[in-house]
Amino acid sequence: MAKKKVEKPRIYQMATLGSLSGYGGKKGEWSTERKLKEIKKAGFDGFVGRIPLVTREHVEKSGLLFAATIDMGGIPEIKPKLRALKEVGARCVNVQMLDHDTPTKRAVEVARRVLAAADELGMDVAIEVHRDTCTETPEKVYALAAGYEKAEKRLMKMTWDFSHPAVVKHLSPPYWDRLSERVDLIQFAQQFHFRPFNGHHAQIQVVGKKGKLTPEFLDWMEFTDRLIACWLEAATPGREMFVCPEQIAGGYYLSVFGDRWRDAIAVKDEVNKSWRKHLKKWKPPRRR
Repeated sequence: MAKKKVEKPRIYQMATLGSLSGYGGKKGEWSTERKLKEIKKAGFDGFVGRIPLVTREHVEKSGLLFAATIDMGGIPEIKPKLRALKEVGARCVNVQMLDHDTPTKRAVEVARRVLAAADELGMDVAIEVHRDTCTETPEKVYALAAGYEKAEKRLMKMTWDFSHPAVVKHLSPPYWDRLSERVDLIQFAQQFHFRPFNGHHAQIQVVGKKGKLTPEFLDWMEFTDRLIACWLEAATPGREMFVCPEQIAGGYYLSVFGDRWRDAIAVKDEVNKSWRKHLKKWKPPRRR
């Protein structure tokens, strides 16, 4: 009898529309349609964005996967917002939840409602580690996760953006030991925002002089390489990892940086190299 083929874990590279903010020509900034064409041309599997800027038509015509980002300010918003995203065709949803001064007890209550609604609607939803939300610091992140786990008797699904805790703690490389406090939560997650950082800047330049990768990026890539290896160690057959290599505008971008879009593509390419390297060693975890 032929041995059944094991489906390997898969990575999906999702470019954020924010990395193309401000790009355009004489006629002004590119439209969403044009940006999606650039994303596909660059070899990404999908894109990250928000509604109503992103419509169902955009998703269907682009041929790309859609990873949605939403703000969640309270319980009455949960189901209407998630239903709207499902209607547009979001493959996964990243929630930036509540405020920086929200008490943990309240954050746990809302997180439970968000993830329960996601289960009810059959959606892949995660709470993001992000500035100016209830997960602004590592302490708030782990208190929320612990409170959720105590109440629900299961791990909380999170979107990891490690740039925020790295900056809060002003970390020096290597970053892994300080940022991997809850390996189980990292391995349980499916969404990761890969914006290169150091301990003082939540976004750093990737491609430097003569097209060489910057030393700061290589320090970050060492951390990311370990993260990918760690995630794959526990990945079951068919498991999916959605990563967003982002270099965005606004306060993250410094005037001395180079081309943001070129940097985002470079992050994608280096992450893919790491993924392929570790996937070669992957074996399905043994059942306990």
